[in-house]
Parts: sequence; C-alpha cells; structure tokens
Amino acid sequence: MTYLASGNSDHVSKPMTIIRFAFDYLTLMKPSIILLLLVTTLPAMVLAREGWPGWGLVSSTFFGLILSAGGAAAINMAADAEIDALMDRTKSRPIPRGAIKPRNAVIYGLFLGVISGVWFWWMVNPLSMALALFAFFYYGVVYSLFLKRKTVHNTVLGGVAGALPVLIGWTAVTNGINPTGLLLFLIVFCWQPPHFWALSLGLVRDYAAAKIPMAPNVIGSELTKKQMVLWSSLTLLTSMLFIFVASMGWFYLIVAFVTGVAFLLISLRLTRETGSQGARGMFRYSTIYLSLLFAAMVIDQAFFPSFIDRA
Repeated sequence: MTYLASGNSDHVSKPMTIIRFAFDYLTLMKPSIILLLLVTTLPAMVLAREGWPGWGLVSSTFFGLILSAGGAAAINMAADAEIDALMDRTKSRPIPRGAIKPRNAVIYGLFLGVISGVWFWWMVNPLSMALALFAFFYYGVVYSLFLKRKTVHNTVLGGVAGALPVLIGWTAVTNGINPTGLLLFLIVFCWQPPHFWALSLGLVRDYAAAKIPMAPNVIGSELTKKQMVLWSSLTLLTSMLFIFVASMGWFYLIVAFVTGVAFLLISLRLTRETGSQGARGMFRYSTIYLSLLFAAMVIDQAFFPSFIDRA
C-alpha cells in the first residue's frame, strides 16, 4: 500500500507541476484583460465588414491580438515586480511569488510581441501589424516604465493602448482608418478612466505603499470622482455620436442611452459617497456596460434599420 501511494503521488506531482508552470505563464498575459479586449474587437470587425468578417480573419486577428496584448502584459508584470510585491492585490502574482524570474518574463513577452508582428504581417495586413506593435510598445514600455510611475495622468494617457484593439480590428477588415473606426477608439478611450479609477479608489493604501501616483493618491478621492463624472459624460457623448457616424438604429440608441446614462448616474452617486464606498460596484458595472454597448452595435446592424441609409 505504501508503494502504491508513493508511486501515485509522484505520478500526480509532475503533471501538476507542469500545469502550474503553464498557468503561471498564462497569468503573465493577463487573460481577463485580453478577454475584454476581444469583446470590443469582434464588434469592430463586424461593423467594418457590415456583416460577418469570416472565421479565418477573425481567428487570425484574435490570435495576433492575444500574442501582442499578452506579450505586453508579461513585460508589464516584469516591470511591476517590485511594486506588485508591495500590494495585497498583486503580491500573489507569479513574479513576486518567486515562480518566474523577471528576466524570463521579459524574454517571454518579447517573444510573444515579435511573433505577433510577424503573424499580423503575414496573416492580416501591415497596418494592423503596425498598430499592434505600437500598442505592444506603448503598454509594455511607455506606460509600464514611465507613465505609471511618473505622472498622475497615467490612467488617461495609458488608455491609448487599451483602446487600440478596436482600431486593430477595424483595420484588419478595411486595411484603413476612417471616422467610424476612430470613434470606436474614442468610446473605449473615454470609458477607461472611470473604469480604472473606480478600481484605484479602493487601493489607495496599496498605491501609496508602492509610490505610484494614481489619481486618488495625488489629487484625492473627491476630485477623482468628479473626473470620473467628466469621463463618464464623454463616454455617453461619444457613444451617442456613434449613432450618426455609423448610421445605427433604434436598438443601439436605446441600449447606448440607457446603459450610458446609468454609467453616468453611478459615477454621480459616487461623488456623494465617502472614500471608496460604491467604487467596486462602479468597476463591475463599467465592464458590463462596455460589453452591452458593443454587443448592441452588432445586434443593431444585423437586425434593425438605421436612421441614415447605410448605402
């Protein structure tokens, strides 16, 4: 019985070690963020084609984006290793936990970034490749090494990288940039500050310990909440402007207005709360809001007549 138990334990431990190793490297890529990027990228592709772009192009674009965004995230985690070790929310990540060395994470990230560039060039188009590599460099280097550490405007300026995937999806189909694609970019860009500030409101002590100049730590929670109202208003404005630029219909109008006004009202309610109270709810709703907004774009184009003739 002892022999059987010991042999079984050794047999199980090796697969478990391999699984843990793979999971740690997957964690470096921040899959939850990648998923949200893909949720916004697919509707952009469908709108650009005015129909289904085809499984081949969708899968090729998704694969390239996963490599690009995942590679940049791995470099970001390597750059943030010392910071993450000081924060309760991030100290269990693979690098601060000691499971992966920062150098290995950088090599892994660079490898993914290079492969993504080659993939986009070969399977999609050079314009999408250029945007993907720019997003990779901007998040992995400009934001991670400079903006995050040096300026209170890090969340706003860093939003460029987070909004680029919709433009990459658009160019993957059209091989060009037009006002509709740019407006999709602006919607996501405006949405990001209230989304991430809602998270940072509850992490003031962590960011203070790590000496990161997040808005609530520098300008205070109350002024940050007022800024959230401003950016929530801009998100609502750009989403409503999209009706006319992209010739959307009644369904999108209703969904964009109702969910956007709710986004604004929640941010307004935060200004009447003390400290981080209500911030977690704002963070959760913002994710739901963006997903519903982009889903409504696809449903509207497929099934509902537009205010303006799309032809």
